[in-house]
Amino acid sequence: MTITVIGHFTIDELHSLSDPGTEGTPLETTGGIFYSLATLAALMSKNDVIHPVFGVGEKEYDSFIKSLEEFPNINSEGIFRLKGESNRVKVFLGSGQEPRIECSKRIAEPIPFSKIKPYLDADGILINMVSGSDLTLDTLDTIRMSVRDNRTPIHFDFHSLTLGIDKESRRFRRPLTEWRRWCFMVNSIQLSEEEALGLTAERFDEATLVNHLMPLMVNALAITRGNRGASIIVQKNKKLTRHDVAGFTQAPAVDTTGCGDVFGAAFLYASLKEKDFVRAAEVANQAGAIKATFTGTDGLRSLSTRMKESLPAA
Repeated sequence: MTITVIGHFTIDELHSLSDPGTEGTPLETTGGIFYSLATLAALMSKNDVIHPVFGVGEKEYDSFIKSLEEFPNINSEGIFRLKGESNRVKVFLGSGQEPRIECSKRIAEPIPFSKIKPYLDADGILINMVSGSDLTLDTLDTIRMSVRDNRTPIHFDFHSLTLGIDKESRRFRRPLTEWRRWCFMVNSIQLSEEEALGLTAERFDEATLVNHLMPLMVNALAITRGNRGASIIVQKNKKLTRHDVAGFTQAPAVDTTGCGDVFGAAFLYASLKEKDFVRAAEVANQAGAIKATFTGTDGLRSLSTRMKESLPAA
C-alpha cells in the first residue's frame, strides 16, 4: 500500500497555563503533519510506502530527515527545504490540558502542485490542512483532476482551514465562503463538531450541512466528537446512512493536541485496508484516544502495539 501525505510541518511550542512558573519553558516538539506521518508509519507495514510532501525550515531540515531513518516505510524524497524557518505554533494548555489558545507564529507558503505531482500515483491521499494555508483551492482542484481517472481516494481533514488569524496571531473560528468547492469530489471529509457548526456562513446545523455536503460527490463524512466518539455519514448509491461510533475508553486525557491528526491518518489507512468506513472510524477513535494519553509525538512510535494491548479480551 502507498499513501501520500500532504500538509504543513510545524514546530509546536506547548505552554501550560495550569502550572504556574512554566510559562517560559515550553515543551518543543515536532507537530503539524508529523502527527499524521508518525501514525501511518506505526500502523502500516515495513513493506508499505508513505510519501510525505511538505517543506521543513533550513534549521531543522537535516536533523528531521535524519530522524526519519528509523521509519523504514517513509520515503522522504518529497520533503523539501524551506528558505527560512519552519512553521511555529504556540499552544497554551489550560486545565485538563485541553488546548485553549493557539497562536501561529509563522505560516509557510502553500505547497506547490509541482512538489505534489510526482507522488499522486498512490492507493490513497491524505490532505491535512494543518495551517489552513497548506494548499490553495486551485491546487486541490488540480490534484482531484489528476487522480480522478484512477479513482484514488482522498481523505481531507479541514482542520485549520476553518480558522482565521487575528492581529495577535491567535486562531479563531470563522465560516468558509467556498466550502462547497473545497468539499467537491473528495472521497472522505473530516470535521470536528465545532468545525462542522462553524463551517458555513448560513450556520447550518449538522443535519442541514449533511444534506448540502454529501451530494458534492462525497462518500463519507466523519464528524469527530472528542471522547464522545464520532459520527460517520456514508453515501452509497445515493443513499445516506449515519453511524454513531462510541468513544474509545482509555486512561484520562493528558494532551489532546494532535488527536484529530491521528484520527485522520488512522481513518484513511483503515478505510483502505478494511473497505469499511464505520470500521475505519472505530480504529481512528481508538488511535486518537491513545494519543490523548501522552504529550507530543514520541508515543506514536509504539501506537500499533498500544492499540493491540488496549483491545478487550475476546
